[in-house]
Amino acid sequence: MIRSVVFDVGETLLDDTSEWGRWADWIGVPRHTFSAVMGAVVWDGRDNGETFEYFRPGFDLPAERQRREEAGCGENISETDLYPDVRPALAALREAGYWVGVSGNQSARTGELLRALDLPADAVTVSGELGLIKPSPAYFDWLAGWAPGDRDEILYVGDHRDFDAIPARAQGFRAALVRRGPWGHLWADDEEVKRTVDWVLGSLTELPALLGPLLGPREPAGPEPVPHG
Repeated sequence: MIRSVVFDVGETLLDDTSEWGRWADWIGVPRHTFSAVMGAVVWDGRDNGETFEYFRPGFDLPAERQRREEAGCGENISETDLYPDVRPALAALREAGYWVGVSGNQSARTGELLRALDLPADAVTVSGELGLIKPSPAYFDWLAGWAPGDRDEILYVGDHRDFDAIPARAQGFRAALVRRGPWGHLWADDEEVKRTVDWVLGSLTELPALLGPLLGPREPAGPEPVPHG
């Protein structure tokens, strides 16, 4: 039985189109060119951050992120960046009795912006606040103490095969992959994904019907996260 549902952020809850476009503008590359190179990086199975190396060898992403903030061009998340199914799905899961969490590989600033959106979630925490990054086992060990339930009672939902679905299952969690964004579309029909995950979703709104109502009281969350550096 599943008691908690935890969602990845980028391309699971948030459409990253605007943010990647702002990065292209920041480094002075046409948005179409940046998107095309990122597509090649994704297809090759590499981390999307490697895209910057093609345009600026030795690119220091944390330093450039700070420069953007100082220039008033930093991260910005608005309601329009949420996929349309996010609020209905999260609200329906909570109404059905599930504990709902949000946690992905984002900066601390993104964590602040997400909480400002007042999502229908019980808790929001990101890697930049934890000092822990998926797909490390340490991240999933932390997740096991944060979300209520045993590991096999916690469902992790994401768009990435190698950062979300496969490592979550390897660490004893349930897993679902959502078919959207470049990674979700790339790997939704991947044979390893289909053998490993519990569900491949076309929309987050499929989850409440798949899970049904939770029997029993909603459990409290684990302790508040303690930053790791």
